[in-house]
Amino acid sequence: MILSRSALKAGLFAAFLTLIGCGGSGSEDTVTRVATPPLGSFAQIDGKQVHYTDTGRGPAVVLLHGASGNLRDMTFELADRLDDRYRVLAFDRPGLGFSDALNPRGESPQEQARHMAKVLDSLNIRRAIILGHSYGGSVAMAWALERPDQVAGVVSLAGATMPWPGGLGPWYSIAGSRIGGATVVPLLVNSVDVSDADSIGARLFRPNALPSGYIDYVGVDLALNTDSIRQNARQINRLKRNLEVMSEAYPTVTVPVEVLHGSADGTVPAAVHAQPMAQLLPNAELTLLPGIGHMPHHAATDDVVRAVDRVARRAGLR
Repeated sequence: MILSRSALKAGLFAAFLTLIGCGGSGSEDTVTRVATPPLGSFAQIDGKQVHYTDTGRGPAVVLLHGASGNLRDMTFELADRLDDRYRVLAFDRPGLGFSDALNPRGESPQEQARHMAKVLDSLNIRRAIILGHSYGGSVAMAWALERPDQVAGVVSLAGATMPWPGGLGPWYSIAGSRIGGATVVPLLVNSVDVSDADSIGARLFRPNALPSGYIDYVGVDLALNTDSIRQNARQINRLKRNLEVMSEAYPTVTVPVEVLHGSADGTVPAAVHAQPMAQLLPNAELTLLPGIGHMPHHAATDDVVRAVDRVARRAGLR
């Protein structure tokens, strides 16, 4: 199937800006250079680099970004709202930002959770609240399943946590394939006019406002890194199968879970993800945020902070 250039470019922008989208020849082993610098520290886990920030003091809270994103989405505002009373760790998930990929076929949520859990082990953090946005919500739930000893509670924030009806469309198959990743992805990255990023970013936040300075802060060059786009597409391609397995085990998750989802989220609909998952979990509290879209940690930050506080109290951490 051959897609028009405009259709493929739209797919790339969707992958970059919805944070639930989109990583040849020998070039696949070449790291795309970026100008946006790392913010935090690096851990070496099983020979792989993990980039994370670590601020504040108190009970540990882990922040996980969505697909195509990086930890800057979580440090733009949310981390600062929490680190006066929590130890806040924000991660670049494997294969994204400045963290190394783990699996050439795309990391499953379970693989990602196990890998980042080892960073907490290395820092002697025994229990933590895991907050995940969008794709990161699936990793947060995988963390609770894979390392229940380490997870005190979960906040699923617009989480992509349940298998959905239908497929993904052609973009992910193209971007995640060896040929498409080596040819189509670099072609489209080179054709992107980053001056359009603010107007396109506004669509990501609809119906809420795009925060001033957000696009510059998160780093367009990081989101358009061809290696990350290919790897992200591969993660997305495997996600539905992973969630089919994970959702069957959700009734075994007994830690407190706060499920926050915007009623106006058209990217990851609450009726497909938040509501059915909350029914499966024995200790979940569901909060639907009226008029909020896919980015509640920016559009309804106070509600997110309160959810973290509720989980901390329910888990006996505060």
